Amino acid sequence: MKLTKNSVSLGLILFLSFFYKITAQIPANVYHFEEKSKDGTLHHELKLDADYYVHTIYKESPAEFIKTMGGYYTTSDNNLKVDLEFNSNHKEDKITSLNVPYKLQKGNLILEGANPMTFTPTTLGTQDLDGKWLMTGRVTDQGEQRRDTSRPRKTMKYLLNGHFQWIAYNTETFEFFGSGGGTYDATNGKYTENIAYFSRDNSRVGAALSFDYKLNGKDWHHTGKSSKGDPLNEIWSIRE
Repeated sequence: MKLTKNSVSLGLILFLSFFYKITAQIPANVYHFEEKSKDGTLHHELKLDADYYVHTIYKESPAEFIKTMGGYYTTSDNNLKVDLEFNSNHKEDKITSLNVPYKLQKGNLILEGANPMTFTPTTLGTQDLDGKWLMTGRVTDQGEQRRDTSRPRKTMKYLLNGHFQWIAYNTETFEFFGSGGGTYDATNGKYTENIAYFSRDNSRVGAALSFDYKLNGKDWHHTGKSSKGDPLNEIWSIRE
């Protein structure tokens, strides 16, 4: 078959279009952006794995939790579309979904729109506990006490590239019960959280909490003491 100039040009355009769509996929990572405001520096943290998005805003000094929102996302034509599961500011803004144009530039993720933000990726690597985990129960003197994770009231931990965040929320009513996060390390059965923000108590920021952990199939057994010093023995299961 003889190739014409037009067919070659069309093929090149289709190839470049396909290549662009591949390169436009957002690499899974935790991204950060600092926003200067009259009230101080706002720290934006964006967690994105293959299908889940969480955007959290907080101040480091003085420590103050501002807000968080997240849910499952898709990308299309360089638009980030999120069906939110939680939004800590829902009572005020009523937002349940997002549609944000974006682009990737030199490894950075740029969220465009009225107030463009350039997020830089973190350099911390993956760890054994990376993933989305739902609180599925506790271990008591009477044994394991499991809960139904299909109900709308959920407590989720989202761990990605050395960062953690827990969120308690209701997917039907959009009630928000609390969140906290920061960086973490899981090595040789020891799990340590370094708190960078905590919606329930800003005074806890800067604390480090250590726990024992063990993976058992799809379950993560988590034992130690809570931020209040109470003993805990929790079961978390990977969210599928």
